[in-house]
Parts: sequence; C-alpha cells; structure tokens
Amino acid sequence: MNNSTYTPPKVWKWEKGNGGKFANINRPVSGATHEKALPIGKHPLQLYSLGTPNGQKVTIMLEELLELGIKEAEYDAWLINISEGDQFSSGFVEINPNSKIPALVDRSGEQPIRIFESGSILTYLAEKFSVFLPTTQPERAETLSWLFWQMGSAPFLGGGFGHFYAYAPEKFEYPINRFAMEAKRQLDVLDQRLANNQYIAGNHYSIADIAIWPWYGALVKGWQYDAGEFLSVHEYKHLLRWADEIYARPAVQRGRRVNCLQGDPAQQVRERHDASDLL
Repeated sequence: MNNSTYTPPKVWKWEKGNGGKFANINRPVSGATHEKALPIGKHPLQLYSLGTPNGQKVTIMLEELLELGIKEAEYDAWLINISEGDQFSSGFVEINPNSKIPALVDRSGEQPIRIFESGSILTYLAEKFSVFLPTTQPERAETLSWLFWQMGSAPFLGGGFGHFYAYAPEKFEYPINRFAMEAKRQLDVLDQRLANNQYIAGNHYSIADIAIWPWYGALVKGWQYDAGEFLSVHEYKHLLRWADEIYARPAVQRGRRVNCLQGDPAQQVRERHDASDLL
C-alpha cells in the first residue's frame, strides 16, 4: 500500500470542509440549524423521507399495504433533501432528534405518534396492520432477527464500503479492501440463507425482505455504488434470484420511485400524495 500514514492527534477537532460528498452537511453536534415547520397532508400517515435505500424500505412497505387493499395505509410522502440540510429543520428534528430519514407521523389517533428509524417504522406498520410480521414463534423471531441483521450490517455496506469506494474524496486501498471483504461476506450470508429459503425469513414475504432488498437487492442488481463488477455479484445466484423476485412486485417498483432524486427523471416522484402520482 502507498497510502500516507495518518497520526491521530491527542484531541480530535472538527475541520469544516473536510471533503467528501456529504461534507457540507456533516457536523459533530445534533439539533436544528434553522426554523421550519413540516407540511401536513390529508392522509393519516405522514412520511418525511428521501428515496435512499433506508427511505425505500418505508415507501415499499406502504405501497405493499395499499396493494393489499388496506386503505388506512394511504400516506403523504414529503421530500427531505438531505443534501440541502432539510433534516436539520426544527420540524424534522422534532420528529427525529437524530436528523436521519425516514421519519413517520401517524395522525390516525387522538394524539400524533412519531416513529423514527426505518426498522422501527416497518415494525410499527406491520403491527398496526397485522401483516408482513408473523405473530407466532419461531417465525416471528426469525423475521425480527433478519430485520435487525440488516440494521446492524448495512452501515458496513453503506457507511463503510459505499463511502470509501464511491464517496470519499480520495481512494485508499486499506478501507476499500476492508469493507469490500465485509460486503462480500454479508452477500454470502444472504446467498447461503436463500439457497434453501424462498424469502429471507423462510417461506413468507416479510418486513425482513422489505428492509434488506433496497440495500442488498439493489447492490446485486448493479444499482448501488456502481460496484456490481467490483464485488463480482454474479457469484451470488440465490441472492440474485431473490432480488429479481422481489423487484417483480408492483409495490416494490412503485415504492422505489417515491421521494426519488436519482436515475431516470421520468420515474422520479419527488412527493407522493395520491396513488395517481405513481401512474
């Protein structure tokens, strides 16, 4: 390796403009940077998000609920452009103190309920509408285990591999190798699991599939970080079979388009307030 050696100082200090795609919004403190109330639409469920893999989890879930004919799952999806710092508005921080998308407010009851973190939102919606999360054991435990596998694993894929491979201002061999190895290990975990199971948690489509697909399904389909060839994703035939099967679902295709700012402009739906927005 020919990377220069970095010696950490005794006390770390924040240096603004330190490079990288998201340098302008990264900071070492929390809280709001500006006053701005969030809009509220006509539906009981108000989603504030962006069409990243984490955001897609929730829009796919909501579209799957609507696909089942659950009218109470109608929702407004408001765009939170994280590149412009929308997540640091006072209104957004009020519903998610961590300033990360997605965040949901359920206004169907007497008091609004805020839910943040994608795994929490998926679980909340699954329990609210009694679907995509088994109620009996061991199926329920298996589903939740894989859901939380995704929560713990994706940061190594996104913040680790994706950051150093695609977003860092310079390419360094050590972190790219380190996280490429971990990304491939995770792909192998899924591939081995899917060798003997139709879906991630077994024979039933669940919130585990909905959570994992936007990250790992998109990766093996070549949509994530333009890294398919680099990671030799063709090796994971069972994972590829699953990725294609999930993508064939109409609700998944619709959910990927909501709050989307990338790809084909004709497929981008910046905000969603009615089913007709996705026609």
